[in-house]
Amino acid sequence: MALFPVPILTNGATHSAQQFRMMVRDLVSGAEGITQGTDLKVTQLATPGTSVQVGDGSGVVRGRVNAFQGTYSVCNIGAATVPIAATGGTARSDMVILRVEDPEYEGTLNPVVDQINYFQVISNVSSSATTIPDGRTGIPLARIDIPASTSTITNAMIKDIRQVAAPRRESRLWTQSPTALSTEITGSASVFSYFTTAAGWTIPIPAWASTVRITITASQIRYSTAPYYGGLRATFGASLTVQPVNLDDNQSGIRRGTVAAADTLTIPDAYRGTSQLLRLQAAGYTGNTGKVGVDGSTTLIAQVEFEEAAR
Repeated sequence: MALFPVPILTNGATHSAQQFRMMVRDLVSGAEGITQGTDLKVTQLATPGTSVQVGDGSGVVRGRVNAFQGTYSVCNIGAATVPIAATGGTARSDMVILRVEDPEYEGTLNPVVDQINYFQVISNVSSSATTIPDGRTGIPLARIDIPASTSTITNAMIKDIRQVAAPRRESRLWTQSPTALSTEITGSASVFSYFTTAAGWTIPIPAWASTVRITITASQIRYSTAPYYGGLRATFGASLTVQPVNLDDNQSGIRRGTVAAADTLTIPDAYRGTSQLLRLQAAGYTGNTGKVGVDGSTTLIAQVEFEEAAR
């Protein structure tokens, strides 16, 4: 039968497991991986030993045996302990995966009494492996790089290789127009200062955000007096800095230009679920004799995009 006889969900109809798996596949657009950034994280035991533990969380696993096998929804509640074999005289890398072995397509497990999904260790994978090295159905969680003659597994040996199946993203455009000429920034000591009439933006950070991509454009920034040589950057909160770009202007008198700075930054744990100030700065570098400022003819534009990732 080429076409499922009834769509999900139709009263009075019976739907196969495959039909539900195909629905899961459609809902995640064919993606697979963990659901949220903190799901199914592999860590050392509370007291490091011969096993690792896999934390709470859920995910989706794409069937690989059949093109229309669909996608499985999997979930772990509570920490699961996974033994890791000791190494002998040489180092070894093992991969911890969440495996699905559906007897409809492979193996002989009985869903009535057996676990169809389980944590599995693939031993002796490449020391750079980040994906399952064969065609089995599962998602990779961690690679354990174990030194020679070692039986105790620590976090230093655990390489996180989880991927979020459908990472959340949030992008917003912020603008600001100074109402007056700022105190002009000059000097040649590479000391960054804020533009006094550009107060910046207070940006809410989603609780799930792992990274942020920031692009700031200063349109029609104002140079005055002698040639300006320095840098433009932005700060985000107390600890993050958008990398500076050069301001290298070889003119004199009043003139204008447009400059942009951009960076990808990792969100600290303490920032998630808070609001942080994003604000533009400039500095004069060695040899600078000019001045730079913003005024009523300047428009500041910030494109801020947050993205979720495994963490």
